[in-house]
Amino acid sequence: MATFNNMDLNLLRVFQAIADERSLTLAGNRLHLSQPAVSYALGRLRVIFDDPLFIRTKEGMQPTPTAVELAKPISRALQAVQDALRYTERFEPASSTRVFRASMTDVAEMVFLPPVCEQLNELAPSTRLHVEQVSPAHIEEALRTGQLDFAIGNLPALKPLTHYELLFRETYVCMTRRREGLPERRHLELEEFLSMSHVLVQSAESSHHQVENSFRTLGIHRKIGLDIPHFSVLPRILARSDLAATLPLRIAKLFQSEGHGEFAVYQLPVDIPSVDVTLHWHEDFDKDAGNAWLRQLIIDLLQQYGRDS
Repeated sequence: MATFNNMDLNLLRVFQAIADERSLTLAGNRLHLSQPAVSYALGRLRVIFDDPLFIRTKEGMQPTPTAVELAKPISRALQAVQDALRYTERFEPASSTRVFRASMTDVAEMVFLPPVCEQLNELAPSTRLHVEQVSPAHIEEALRTGQLDFAIGNLPALKPLTHYELLFRETYVCMTRRREGLPERRHLELEEFLSMSHVLVQSAESSHHQVENSFRTLGIHRKIGLDIPHFSVLPRILARSDLAATLPLRIAKLFQSEGHGEFAVYQLPVDIPSVDVTLHWHEDFDKDAGNAWLRQLIIDLLQQYGRDS
């Protein structure tokens, strides 16, 4: 039976390594332990939890249902210990090997990630940044438990639950392939906008949903010629069709710069409210030295980026 008194923290590290690697050998390599040592630790874990935990198969060490249930709380426990120990350490960017974890949407990854990575490569070259897309409904818990250090995007529901900083306000525009017959002015009339066939991007970005809701509220129903799940493929589609897309101004500028000016970008024919792009972190990590250093780097970099765009 598992109790606090008979649990060795190193056993939990072995559990997590096997769960991640699905191999006793790879788990041992990761922890700098021999395979017999890993096997012995797994035997102790099996006794403590009264379950096989991992079954050897052709595909590797597969977790039992009990192991699957244990994986998240064990991961949170180990992360909590690491976070506690960091409070006793000074954070030295030039020598730190810390892993930072952030949630960004596809839009944020395309626009914000390159300049952030450039700065990290220069100032903290041995750190690692792990980026994933976490559902907005789960971000607060991930920040609170230390599974995430930051979340970046239009996340209004998080504001009452986290500490946050406004990075900039984003506006939306319409973009299509440059071709004969398009208006020379910088804005589209509503009739022109509605006459085009549009790409509907089903992005997880909440600001994009806000724009789509604004269109519906205004009674604007576009002719949709294509639905896609994210923005990354959009410039290649627009470059080879007469489709149009409504997208963030900064994404349009990025696509325009990469496409050598082959796109025409227009102001929308109706007023759509701008959206806040914010950086979020949890109050429990407000004084964590590494967290404070990286979030200030992000704030300074992206606030300036917003002013320059």
